[in-house]
Amino acid sequence: MKHLARFFQCALALTVVTARLGAAETITPPFLATVENPAPAPSPAPEGMVWIPGGEFSMGSVDCHTSKCSPETVADATPVGRVYVDGFWADRTEVTNDQFRAFVAATGYKTVAEITPTAEDFPGAPPEALVAGSLVFKPAPEGTSPHQFHQWWSFVPGANWMHPEGPGSTLDGRGQHPVVHIAHADALAYAQWAGKRLPTEAEWEFAARGGLSGKIYSWGDEFQPDGKAMANTWQGKFPVKDIGTDGFAGV
Repeated sequence: MKHLARFFQCALALTVVTARLGAAETITPPFLATVENPAPAPSPAPEGMVWIPGGEFSMGSVDCHTSKCSPETVADATPVGRVYVDGFWADRTEVTNDQFRAFVAATGYKTVAEITPTAEDFPGAPPEALVAGSLVFKPAPEGTSPHQFHQWWSFVPGANWMHPEGPGSTLDGRGQHPVVHIAHADALAYAQWAGKRLPTEAEWEFAARGGLSGKIYSWGDEFQPDGKAMANTWQGKFPVKDIGTDGFAGV
């Protein structure tokens, strides 16, 4: 089966980096070197996909107290353990709005965010709260604690994959942007239609590590080596303002 990069409500990306272990890499216990499968990729390659060789790697995270990590964010990923995965195909990018639009056009599918919830599904919810919508990010006021997530995530009626910021917003100029407001059921439905499947957690982590072991990022430990933006990330003071120095504010 072919594979899909995971879907994320916030459009986080699976970036497949073809870095390989080298003599210069320093690996700190309990992480051990990644041992990739030597077998070549099957051919021909499915369009838009890349071969991930699989192998044995150190999966998980150590507890941390740094500016890039907190104990709360890695609690479900500890301890580090050795895991083996077979080789697999993965999409080079997350699913785009154009790709998801083709799926909807072919099937008439309605996403979870487009369907009005029922009282049976949410017992005790007031009727006025039973409306279709999704969570939308908005900058928070200056001085907001990084732990006050309710200050930058809010439920917006009418927000869905076609209207990312809510009613009035569109996908104009965003055809190649990652589709957002996608629930797990929606991801499964798309994958089945596309003749693919979602990866396991271990497969996703193997690919996201880019062949390295125990590094903060898939390219190493330095956020911007030589000042180069290696990924589309938040720049500025979170969650107050993304100054977009990488050229992609808000994406």
